[in-house]
Amino acid sequence: MKKPAAEPYRDIDFAVARRGPVTKPEPGKTKISIRLDNTVLDYFRAQVEKVGSGNYQTSINDALVTFIQQRSVLEAVRQVVREELSSPKSKQGHKRSRAATV
Repeated sequence: MKKPAAEPYRDIDFAVARRGPVTKPEPGKTKISIRLDNTVLDYFRAQVEKVGSGNYQTSINDALVTFIQQRSVLEAVRQVVREELSSPKSKQGHKRSRAATV
């Protein structure tokens, strides 16, 4: 990523300035500080540069959300399989279908 050139010095009057964030935080998001491996940052920055637009931080967030969603779906499937395997009807049906294939 290219670093933007420094802005020339300007005489700014901060007498009427207010403290606090410049922009309001998005609802449902929290600002944090986190340490990531350089390889992780390099990967996501390269992806953004390859596409030509976007934000590497948003890409990291999207990847984490996708991981959570996939994990949730996987856990739901596992739960259904466990329930099916533990029910008496499925055990009988499983034996019959196995006997029919032999």
